[in-house]
Amino acid sequence: MVEGGPGEEFVSAISGHPFGPIQFTGERHALTDVKLLAPMLPSKVVAIGRNYAEHAREMGGEVPEEPLFFLKPSTSVIGTGDAIAYPVGLSQRVDYEGELAVVIGRLCHQVPVERAHEVVFGYTCANDVTARDLQKKDVQFTRAKGFDTFCPLGPWIQTELDPADLGITTKVNGEVRQSSRTSKLMYDIPALIAHVSAVMTLIPGDVILTGTPEGVGPLEIGDEVSVGIEGIGTLSNVVVSR
Repeated sequence: MVEGGPGEEFVSAISGHPFGPIQFTGERHALTDVKLLAPMLPSKVVAIGRNYAEHAREMGGEVPEEPLFFLKPSTSVIGTGDAIAYPVGLSQRVDYEGELAVVIGRLCHQVPVERAHEVVFGYTCANDVTARDLQKKDVQFTRAKGFDTFCPLGPWIQTELDPADLGITTKVNGEVRQSSRTSKLMYDIPALIAHVSAVMTLIPGDVILTGTPEGVGPLEIGDEVSVGIEGIGTLSNVVVSR
């Protein structure tokens, strides 16, 4: 748990996992003195494709008639400050995709839309890193989206947040590349949870990536990419050669 005002943020340690009654150990550390890991290690990451109309058009398609989703492996997850490893020799085009991520807080299956809020633990920033050339070559997403380090999450989970209309911005080396709002999602978070849970059981710590807005583009080795979401914080990673 992160607390404190600007310039004096602290991390308070908890005992065990956060998916239940939270018990603090009493340990407290300055945020500048610790390294933040990915805030969870999900059993699965379910990512949603083409969920912003402008992004669907920039990719040469339309918003699908129902949510389009695919899986990213848990081994692709890294935290803020960790390096994105560019798979040199396997891909010549690696893109950023800034997104709002939903963290599931309880075991659930076949969740009705009106009860979707009951299974949400919180929200964090995500970058659905994609080997775009491999996505086009394979005509499916597993290899292009599944490389180790291709799912940065963080910097932490915000548990008290209304996700309906949040600003989301992706920057590369400080330059804004994506700027949109979650109010432009074509399928909102309750609809996504209902759709995904109709197919597969979700367990605490699982993550749903809600889709990326328009403005996706390539990363180069040495770039720093940051995904910032209003009310949450900023997820930052540097690209290195694998």
